[in-house]
Order: sequence, then C-alpha cells, then structure tokens
Amino acid sequence: MSLPGVSVICLSYNHARFVEEAVQSVLNQDYPNVEIWIADDASTDNSLQVIERLTQQHPHIHFMHNDANQGHCRTFNKVLGKTNGEFIIDLSADDVLLPVRISRGVKELQLMGSTYGVHFSDARYIDEAGRALYLHSQRYPHETIPQGNVYIELIKRYFICPPTLMFRREVLEQLGGYDEQLHYEDFDILVRAARHFCFSYSPEVLVKRRVVKGAGSSRQFRLFSRHSLTTLAVCKKIMAMNRTEPERRALQKRLRYEMMLNLKLLNVDVAWQFMEMLIQNGKRLKPDTALNLL
Repeated sequence: MSLPGVSVICLSYNHARFVEEAVQSVLNQDYPNVEIWIADDASTDNSLQVIERLTQQHPHIHFMHNDANQGHCRTFNKVLGKTNGEFIIDLSADDVLLPVRISRGVKELQLMGSTYGVHFSDARYIDEAGRALYLHSQRYPHETIPQGNVYIELIKRYFICPPTLMFRREVLEQLGGYDEQLHYEDFDILVRAARHFCFSYSPEVLVKRRVVKGAGSSRQFRLFSRHSLTTLAVCKKIMAMNRTEPERRALQKRLRYEMMLNLKLLNVDVAWQFMEMLIQNGKRLKPDTALNLL
C-alpha cells in the first residue's frame, strides 16, 4: 500500500543564511513520499546561489524563482498549483522541521478522518544562530489548546504556532489558497479553514521556529504598524461567516481588543474602523449581551 504524498513548499526571501538548513530538514524526514518545492521571491542576497547548489546536489527538488517580489501569499499559491501531494506544508526558509514532523501529521490526520483538515503541534523557538529559546507550550500550555471545532477559539485568541501547520490539500483547494490581497496569511487561512474543517493537535515539538530580527511577525506590535489592516479585513470576513450568537460574541471581544491595540499603536484610523465594526456587530447580538461586550 503506497503512502499518500506530501508536498513541502519552502518559501525563501533573503534567507540565504537559513534555506539550506530548512531544505535539509525536509530531506531528513523519516517519511519517504515527500515532494519538495523551493520558491524564491526575488531575493536580493545570495539565496539564488545557495538554492541552485541545493538543486544540483538533489535533482528531485523543484525550484521556482520570481523575477519580481510578489509576496508570500501569491508565491505560495503559484507553487501550490504545481504540487501533487495529498498533504501540504508551508515551510518558511528560516524554520526547521524535525525528522518525524511529516509522518506524525499524516498518521494523525488519517486517524482522525476526513472531517479533520489541519494538523498542528508544539514548537521550539530558536534564535538566528539556532540556539533554543523556549517552547510554544511554555506560553500556551497543552491543556489550554483546543481540538476539533476550533473556530470560536481562533476568533478569540492566538494559540497555534503557524509553522507547525499541515493541511489536507482539499482544505486549501476549497478555500482557494491564501488571500493574495492580505499582508499576512495566518489568521485568515486558519479561521476560514476552521469554518469547514476540524483541527488536530499534537503536544509534541515537531518544528523549530526561528526568531529573526526584523521579520514580518516582529513588526506586528510596533507603533504605526499597518499589520492590523489585514486583521481588519479578516474580521470583516468573520462577521460574514458567523452564524451563531457565541460566534458573534467571540468576534465582539476580538474587535474590542483590536480597537484598543490600534489606539496604543497610534493607528487611529484603523482603530476607528474597528470601533465601527464593534457597533455593527453589536447590533446583531441580543440586547443584554451587546451591552456587556461593548
């Protein structure tokens, strides 16, 4: 009986220092049926030379290069259309998969059945030199991590370390891949996936997430950050997807949090838009609930 294929899409932008380790971590998997794609998004460092050397050493690795920078979401979607795997991993070229990551994910999703479309796990954060910093579970303990229908919890709070995600292909195809209009993809793809599919969690460290100075995720809470424009767009999608009172209550709490955060970041125009959504969503709540959450 043949094992289902897994496609790992390794996205690189100025990751010359790290891409070889990321790719090697895929080559070191204990799961045999893996397809590797490297996509370079018009890097300006020597990433191309590093990647070309890797593809010469390992001819089975697929490579795509953008002549102009197109961003993470668009580049991922372009490569996704070329892959064949039943399961998909989006691997940033500065992160590292542990050798059992793929086999654990495939086993778990097969065990849980077709209603489960996403698998995630604990992670170890490392610095630029690869030194261990802390575990994701130290901040988000295992007993607090939900499984199954996690839609409401994803609206309320952050608890998934995105580099640990593995998707069934049908999830990404049904959702049309990443939204290319957004600045970052994590929050959007997670809530849209959770609207239709269940999630499975493994309390095992399966991925190393690298903390790189100046990376996009580190700019989220800086003054005048525009990161929240994407969060605003995703909250509008959530408002349209919500069907129940508990879902609307969860969104109300999220909107209030984002409004206050953007005021602190001096994003007054964005904070105002969150306040308008807060009022609009409040009108959809039962009167006593709306008063308590405003």
